[in-house]
Amino acid sequence: MTIKRIHSGSPFEEKIGYCRAVVAGGFVHVAGTVGQGDTVEEQCRTALGTIGWALRQAGAGFSDAVRVTYYLPTASDFEKCWPILAETFGDNPPVATMIECGLIDAKYRIEIELTALAPVAA
Repeated sequence: MTIKRIHSGSPFEEKIGYCRAVVAGGFVHVAGTVGQGDTVEEQCRTALGTIGWALRQAGAGFSDAVRVTYYLPTASDFEKCWPILAETFGDNPPVATMIECGLIDAKYRIEIELTALAPVAA
């Protein structure tokens, strides 16, 4: 089995020992991703931007997503992200789970982890 590792260049990847995404076993596994900004909506959009970039590097897109997990320190913030998520996934929504938990830094309001189908090699 071929494994492709996708690095975004984040200094945390080397410091912690992970990569943004791994293509293996017919799937693209995208690491938990936080975004930048002051609001949960801004962070949601920028996290999805990073995830979208990783999916493109793997030859996939949001329409290939099969599972997404949202981690939020404040569950009531999640509803603010719903329109952004509905716009992102459109007619191809994945299965989803939202978990209320602490994140690596109190400044983060949402972290998103995603699994998508990998493109079939020609």
